Amino acid sequence: MSEKNSSKKQSAFMKPVRFSEELGAVLGTNHPMPRTEVMKKLWDYIKKHKLQDPQNKRNIIPDQRLAKVFGSSQPINMFKMTSKVSTHLRDAELASSRH
Repeated sequence: MSEKNSSKKQSAFMKPVRFSEELGAVLGTNHPMPRTEVMKKLWDYIKKHKLQDPQNKRNIIPDQRLAKVFGSSQPINMFKMTSKVSTHLRDAELASSRH
């Protein structure tokens, strides 16, 4: 059974990624993790710090840490947030092979 599981190709979403120090400060870790987990932890941070606009929940109002990730302290639509976060992600395998 383990042979069958190991022969399956891992989904790109589940592949561990490395991320910038700025994003790591928000996530509370610097260990590689799947992109899905990065976004889950980012949403946990946003909810914990009450950074959603109460009038329009689709907008995120960044604090100082998130402003470093988003590149601005201006509110950002949650659908545009993913593209801003993507600039802070890099392939864990490529990053480790460069050292």
